[in-house]
Amino acid sequence: MIPTDQFDTCVFCRVVRGEFGTEFVAQSEHAVAFRDLQPQAPVHILVAPRRHVADLSELVDDTALAGELLLLCRAVALGEGIVSSGYRVITNDGPDAGQSVFHVHLHVLGGRQLGPLLPASN
Repeated sequence: MIPTDQFDTCVFCRVVRGEFGTEFVAQSEHAVAFRDLQPQAPVHILVAPRRHVADLSELVDDTALAGELLLLCRAVALGEGIVSSGYRVITNDGPDAGQSVFHVHLHVLGGRQLGPLLPASN
């Protein structure tokens, strides 16, 4: 269980609670989707659970929530009209992977051709 002070200060928990007036572009019973404030593609939407889940290790035992997050990603892609051209769903898990908000979330990216995530190895 997350300590209360972290729950109170977690930016995504605050988004979910409506403290910033963030518009949800899609939502389900247990998850919400909203636009990234620093988009890396024409479509860059974050999908996060309504309850605090710090990282993937906390999500591993909740396959229903994991599935709901992925289904909401698909709904976002449909809503944004990027399914036919393709889209990317990624997450960062831990500081070395670039996770900066420790509330698990998936990035839905699209709207242009996306390059490889890593350079090809020789």
